[in-house]
Amino acid sequence: MSNSNNWRKTHFINGAWAPADESTFDDYNPFNGEVIARIAAGGRAEADAAVAAAHAAFPEWAAMTPGARQALFLKAAEITERRHDDAVHLMAVEAGTARAFASFQVRLSASLMRQAASWGYLPYGDLLKSDLPGRMAMVARKPLGVVAGFTPWNGAFYLGWRTFLLPMAFGNTVVIKPSEEAPLSAGLLHAEILEEAGFPAGTFNVVTHAPGQAAAVADAFFESRAVRCINFTGSDKTARILGEQAGRSLKRMVLELGGFNPMIVLADADLDEAAKAVNFGAFFHQGQVCMNTRKVYVAREIHDEFLERLTARTQTLKSGDPLTEGVVVGPLINDRAVEQAQGRLQDALDKGARLVLGGTVKGRIFEPTILADVPKDVVATQGCDETFGPLLIIEAFDDPEQALVDAQDTPYGLSAAIMTGNAARGLEMAQRFDTGMDLSRFDAAPLIAFTATKETEHGTETNRRI
Repeated sequence: MSNSNNWRKTHFINGAWAPADESTFDDYNPFNGEVIARIAAGGRAEADAAVAAAHAAFPEWAAMTPGARQALFLKAAEITERRHDDAVHLMAVEAGTARAFASFQVRLSASLMRQAASWGYLPYGDLLKSDLPGRMAMVARKPLGVVAGFTPWNGAFYLGWRTFLLPMAFGNTVVIKPSEEAPLSAGLLHAEILEEAGFPAGTFNVVTHAPGQAAAVADAFFESRAVRCINFTGSDKTARILGEQAGRSLKRMVLELGGFNPMIVLADADLDEAAKAVNFGAFFHQGQVCMNTRKVYVAREIHDEFLERLTARTQTLKSGDPLTEGVVVGPLINDRAVEQAQGRLQDALDKGARLVLGGTVKGRIFEPTILADVPKDVVATQGCDETFGPLLIIEAFDDPEQALVDAQDTPYGLSAAIMTGNAARGLEMAQRFDTGMDLSRFDAAPLIAFTATKETEHGTETNRRI
């Protein structure tokens, strides 16, 4: 996959690239609108073929020794690091990802592969006591079979790997349907890397589809008896549709959905550190990551000073073409995303919110925007529908306990954070945050992590409280 524009990519099925045909769609650069590639527009036939290939490859892959699989994962990690620049360029031109975030994804992906290389040696069963004298019961875990994955466009490269590395490390084969917004960096580049690494044919398959044409591919996954599990990262709206299908077919699912991701800044927090954390949390990847900070609750006695420091730091963020060195804020993924962010901003302003910074749009570049004095009935502050853009809401509070209650008044529960100088208080409050990942930052103190990991037949589920 070269860096030149207008290359053509087809499906990757059973260890081979499908023959090119006339069914394609254009893959656009969100910054300038140029066509960067023409991608195969697949449907039910391609999805069925990919599932059949994965199903046929499963017995041999499941029986492969841990050492043999380990060698493949380690080779893939080496190739990923060698292709660092290719991946960074691709994420920039296809998903508007700034260099720093793209480079981070490549490094993290290689690290994840090296972790996956060791998972085959983990215990895969338990010995249990029996009520029968002199006997014991043995419980063994075994891979499921074919796992189908829906990979997202935001954080495309790393989240793509995360979708299928766990299932494959535990002996499952996979079929991936990357987002039509980033089919190259969310799936097809992965296929190139695994092909070069020597993964057996059929263990990893990719089927792409045109915008608005995902249903046929999804239906094939849900209706096939060979597909034992669906791994989906995306919006809760799509997840509800898929969940209904899963219920009808009694198909198990693994989901990562949206997050409102509130942060509470207590009065004893280091304001510079708090501003730094909020600046990064709210605006990296233009606010298009499910763990971006959407709303910050700030103790009233430090509110004005904190807002001043946050504004000064945010003004230093450089926006523009993500290929340009130093650019932090690139374009939103498409015009719909720009329209949503603009609509949420205008709704807040119409209802009396104060614009502290930003609010301007140039093409698909939505400048980092900070709002204060935001009424409760504003759509963007209700926490029931993510604003996938760099729109941050700051709210003053008088009572930390009420702030903790208010911060959790949302159906989302992906992550949350507390900034404080009191370690004991931060940990105590974090324990009462009903989220999958809670973060307490202690000034001049080390971070303390508590991690609970549960192994399942298709991989590992982790809830982390830090």
